[in-house]
Amino acid sequence: MTLIDVALALPLFRTFTYRVPEGTTGSTSVGSRVLVPFRNGREIGIVVGPSEPRAGINYKQVIAAPDDAPVMDAPMLQLCTWIAEYYVSPLGVVLRTALPAALTGANAPVPARKTRRVVEIIAELPSLLKRDRLFARSPQQRAVFELLESIGGRAALKLLAEQLDFSASVLSGLVTRGLVRVGVETVERDPFLTRARRPPDTHLPSDAQRTAIQRLAVAEPGHVVLLHGVTGSGKTLVYLELLRRIVLEQGKTAIVLVPEIALTPQTVDRFRAVFGDRIAVLHSALSDGERHDAWQALRRGDKRIAVGARSAIFAPLRDLGAIVLDEEHESSYKQGEAPRYHAREVAIVRARAEGAVVVLGSATPSLESWTNATSGKYELLTLPDRAGGATLPIVHIVDLRAKQVKLKPSDTPEADAAFALAISAPLADRLRDRLAKREQSILLLNRRGYAAFVQCGACGDVAVCPNCSISLTYHRTPERLVCHYCQHAEALHVVCARCGGARMRQRGLGTQQVERLLSERFPAARIARMDVDTTSGKWAHADILDRVGAGDVDILLGTQMIAKGLDFPNVTLVGVIDADVGINLPDFRASERCFQLLSQVAGRAGRGPKGGEVFIQTRSPSHHAVQCAVTHDYYRFVREELAGRVHPPYPPNVRIANVVVSGTQEDATARLATSVTAWLHRLLEARPAFGVTVIGPAPCPVERVKNRWRWHVLIKSTRQQDLGRIGRFLVERFEVPKQFGLRLTLDRDPVALL
Repeated sequence: MTLIDVALALPLFRTFTYRVPEGTTGSTSVGSRVLVPFRNGREIGIVVGPSEPRAGINYKQVIAAPDDAPVMDAPMLQLCTWIAEYYVSPLGVVLRTALPAALTGANAPVPARKTRRVVEIIAELPSLLKRDRLFARSPQQRAVFELLESIGGRAALKLLAEQLDFSASVLSGLVTRGLVRVGVETVERDPFLTRARRPPDTHLPSDAQRTAIQRLAVAEPGHVVLLHGVTGSGKTLVYLELLRRIVLEQGKTAIVLVPEIALTPQTVDRFRAVFGDRIAVLHSALSDGERHDAWQALRRGDKRIAVGARSAIFAPLRDLGAIVLDEEHESSYKQGEAPRYHAREVAIVRARAEGAVVVLGSATPSLESWTNATSGKYELLTLPDRAGGATLPIVHIVDLRAKQVKLKPSDTPEADAAFALAISAPLADRLRDRLAKREQSILLLNRRGYAAFVQCGACGDVAVCPNCSISLTYHRTPERLVCHYCQHAEALHVVCARCGGARMRQRGLGTQQVERLLSERFPAARIARMDVDTTSGKWAHADILDRVGAGDVDILLGTQMIAKGLDFPNVTLVGVIDADVGINLPDFRASERCFQLLSQVAGRAGRGPKGGEVFIQTRSPSHHAVQCAVTHDYYRFVREELAGRVHPPYPPNVRIANVVVSGTQEDATARLATSVTAWLHRLLEARPAFGVTVIGPAPCPVERVKNRWRWHVLIKSTRQQDLGRIGRFLVERFEVPKQFGLRLTLDRDPVALL
């Protein structure tokens, strides 16, 4: 009897043993997919090893083995095992995350390969006289043949039919005469194949870039480098040169990670200009079929470089030579649900196991990466100046507490007042100047919608979400109140639900309102808004950015997705409409995120020969995050921020895990949080060798989300091994009551505590 252990994508910290029936076709070796019965249904699982029989057990048998070979090789299985152990997540859940969705659904078939009918010339007709005789009574056959001839002798049938309207008999006549043949070919679903190719960059490396490239070229396998370069310093050129040596000269493979889907088209364009069709793209905006095709192309070796967001770290590449994380500080590299992995840490573990070099690039590195680099754990390489002799933009602070200079009046005083609340006079003047010069501007407001909330002018009541502890955001198009946590939507309140008052006031600015104010003040300006509401379509990010690059947009307004990675030489002005959004959140990383966001968006200005200016509007002009962003002084920010994380200690001075308990009943959730804390204290008393501190319990800053109450307990330790042991002990041993929908989750190395 052949028995195998199978990991299933279930919230259970165990594997399941199944019997492989005789005559099973397909692979059941380690790393293979198998379809197995589970309870009253069936599940797709991954074989993790052979198993030994135990007496008295009647093993269920494998239903099917759908593949001829394993879908996961030994290094990837080893990586997933590490993720499961480090982040305290079931192995089956990790394995599901590492594979395309098309391969992990028990009832969803793998997308069939896309095919198309093609027509190909198989006989030449060089003689004009011969053609005249042959096609004397078949002018349509001649037209089709000569069109096919003019476009290279081979084309998709659909393309021919679009250019010439002909019947099936015309084509069959050509086939009968032995002039053409019709076949079927497989088409790779690559959505980026239709994008226009940009020419390769011809910039010569600066001395600092050349030093970085040379150092990376001789780096040992598994080496980690933090590439710290100011915005516009040419980090991408360094990446390209490294990959040119790794992929083209050494024949190895590489992974390039970007933090936002919005950055993917620009990154793909630049890498495709150098590496052509060796690029495959992996990210969540692709269809299941497109993602499956890209994954298979990488697995077969047809593609050598994977470009994408967080999940591209699992690209099935062999002979891996390099992994690049651009904007390594970005929180989007952290998975928000199980398994709660961080792509940066996974990249380092994978690279060390497979002998690849890791490059972490950023103008504003995370404090963890900076500490690792300055302590010698990583190598630090710097690009201190902008490429091509460009200079960093001049940054101005506009203190929103001070009385502002009046704007030039218009015919609508009300509109003047509303505009002045959003755009200060100095920023408005610069916008007008850039429009006159036909230069481009970027405006950042990290709050979507029209107004932050709606408040009763009589009693002060604010419309809140019925499911979450958060106010509803007013959206004007379409008009409704929306919760940005659970997506609950309701009609705009005409009267106050509390007092019946009719004076409902919109408070706080959102991108929709600023877009309207700008269009009223500058009616001739071409304005594009880029936020979650305008980029829900598949190619929406690329379409907007392509318009900016083509010069068809004068003002690009958006949330944080426009703050990083974009390179448009004609952008000479950047305005931050409200720098205080998020600066005072009850989270130890709030200042760090604010500084990074301001520094990154400021870096979008002045990347061409015209230079640039930045205006930061704030009510906290003395905050060190704002002050350091104004002077482009990352080093000062690090000194001040690290000093503030000593007492009380926070990363990178300690490692932390956030234990979140949640439930549908408030009191039961609070009691569970108290029980978890008491359990941890008893464990630490029994095992004093654990160097662990427990903080809490306390309600989460956002106390209720999607009708679930939330409390958390923080575990801190200077030794990551102790943190891992106690975290696993808690998740596996603590008994969560089976009532009120109570749950316990552990988020190791969280990027936020909200």
